[in-house]
Amino acid sequence: MPELQVGDRRIMVETGSNLLDALLGAGIAVPYSCRAGSCQACLLRCLAGEPLDGKPEALDESRRQQGWRLACQCRVVGDLQVEVFDPATDGIRADIQACDWLSDHVLRLRLLAQQPLRYQAGQHLLLWTDGGIARPYSLASLPAEDAFLEFHIDCRQKGVFSDAARQFKVGESLRLGALSGGALRYDPDWQACPLWLLGAGTGLAPLYAVLREALRQGHQAPIRVMHVARSSDEHYLANSLAELAHSHPQVQLELIEAAALLDFLATLRPASRQTTALLCGRPETIETVAKRLYLAGLPRSQLFTDLFLPHA
Repeated sequence: MPELQVGDRRIMVETGSNLLDALLGAGIAVPYSCRAGSCQACLLRCLAGEPLDGKPEALDESRRQQGWRLACQCRVVGDLQVEVFDPATDGIRADIQACDWLSDHVLRLRLLAQQPLRYQAGQHLLLWTDGGIARPYSLASLPAEDAFLEFHIDCRQKGVFSDAARQFKVGESLRLGALSGGALRYDPDWQACPLWLLGAGTGLAPLYAVLREALRQGHQAPIRVMHVARSSDEHYLANSLAELAHSHPQVQLELIEAAALLDFLATLRPASRQTTALLCGRPETIETVAKRLYLAGLPRSQLFTDLFLPHA
């Protein structure tokens, strides 16, 4: 049986055991969320030995060379010594600049990082509380325009991080963990392509950044922005989006209530084979929309999705 060492602790585990499960089973606190290698909450560093990595492409080469791995994607096949990510030393401190409610359930969090952070519209970042709670959130801010980092936190459902977020105060600090690429982005080669952005709930957050990046780069073709929410009062960025649509004639805004989504999808037809669609939100909604767009003739290569997975 392989030996797994974490600090002073040595644990015997079954060969082929999932690394995250082995650590959690031994009572070692490792944050995790999606278990799919997307959120990167379970980041740890291998000091000796090498696990079997089922998704090496999830981390960039520089971090892999430093020994970082995602515990959820690794299996223990030999003796292994690891060091769990410590936000106090490995993370970047960020102070809460603003914390306000965009709707009854959506909290807007703005942070000022104490070190420069290079990111792009559509990426997501792992946030750590002082209490050691970690959760990835998409960036709604735009690096070329905003001095702060902005996140939209859905506090409708109870969750360890969202419960903590309800108590955040201006002046308090968090720690920033791994920055991840995700599937959403704006490509300058899309300048002449119709662009569809559909967000469900707070899946609108990264698309808000992508929209502003497209406008910043002078996107010429029509941009169709669609937001799906449970009710009319939960279109939490309606005013901001309406202002952008008013000042940019190529932007069309549509606010859709969830109960009317299927009827709306029945009318959805790409006006051009060059249409590019970016979708973000919970799997049940985004998978339904993606299937409809594919059946309506949109090539898979022009369909980009980012799923907001519930906490595992």
